[in-house]
Amino acid sequence: MPGGPEAVDWQGQPLDCEACRFRGHLARRQCGPGWSCAFDRYAPRIVRFFTMNPEAADLCLDAPGPETRAHAARVANVFRLRPLLDDPDPGVRAVAVLRLPATQARAALKDPDREVRLALAWRLPFSDLVPLLNDADPQVRLIVARRVDPGVLPILLRDPDPEIRRLVAQRIGLRWLDQMLADADPLVRRVVALRLIPDRLRVFVTDPDIRVRHAVAERAEAELARHLLADPDAPVREAAAVRLAELAAERETDVDR
Repeated sequence: MPGGPEAVDWQGQPLDCEACRFRGHLARRQCGPGWSCAFDRYAPRIVRFFTMNPEAADLCLDAPGPETRAHAARVANVFRLRPLLDDPDPGVRAVAVLRLPATQARAALKDPDREVRLALAWRLPFSDLVPLLNDADPQVRLIVARRVDPGVLPILLRDPDPEIRRLVAQRIGLRWLDQMLADADPLVRRVVALRLIPDRLRVFVTDPDIRVRHAVAERAEAELARHLLADPDAPVREAAAVRLAELAAERETDVDR
């Protein structure tokens, strides 16, 4: 059923069904102006066309409109996609990266567009992701930091983006946490405090940020928890009192056994 914006091509020109290579589809009701067309500017109509006519995708990989090429690439034979890594449109290149085998997709590691490198960050196997740990775009580095083996995360210990450092603090091996104790971002230090073994938490007892000290109070051993009962902030004192009650209950349970 026709609907949506005016049926025009990617440059805003009227569509000419009689001149279209797929004009035979029109009589078979497999396409139609305003509802299903490979060369329309409106993406839902392009998607509908390739859903109904997937065999046409291979013939549209060189279409003038980038939206048509991108949607065709999602459906086309994967063996025809390698040339699209050199497509002038980054959206088309990104689709090719997501569908091609990793051995071919890694040719796009130096792509100048972040959209393509983001696709690579999701697509490549763990062993191929290390070059992207130094990517100029923080979102690319963030995705890679989520996916790589924790053993390579020390590369990001001094990353300029605090969100990445927080993720590193969550995933990195415990022996590396000492290098993040003085991180400039309090939320990074809070993650470190939540992972350190309890007898190492004293380093954060005077941290200037309440969120860090609160994390310490929630996990502290008895001596440190008692110290935090005198913290200048009430939420930290309350957390320390709750922690002491938990520790006392644990001791009573051990005695009953």
